Amino acid sequence: MLGITLEQTRVYQEAKEEGREEEAKSLILRQLTRRVGELPESVRIQIDTLSLMQLESLGEALLDFSNLSDLEVWLAEQGQ
Repeated sequence: MLGITLEQTRVYQEAKEEGREEEAKSLILRQLTRRVGELPESVRIQIDTLSLMQLESLGEALLDFSNLSDLEVWLAEQGQ
């Protein structure tokens, strides 16, 4: 009718971005748990507030983590 597709709408784009962000959070949380052990709820909450860009950075940084304190330092540096 208007010459646009569903994929071109702002609502679709925002939903797609939210989906990517949720997938990234899920993956990062699984990787962190495997890397440093079970995460405290307070740390999970901090990670939940990260932007997609910060999650991508965390995904790279976690490769260098050896324990939970490494993650906590990284989060503190992000202002979380």
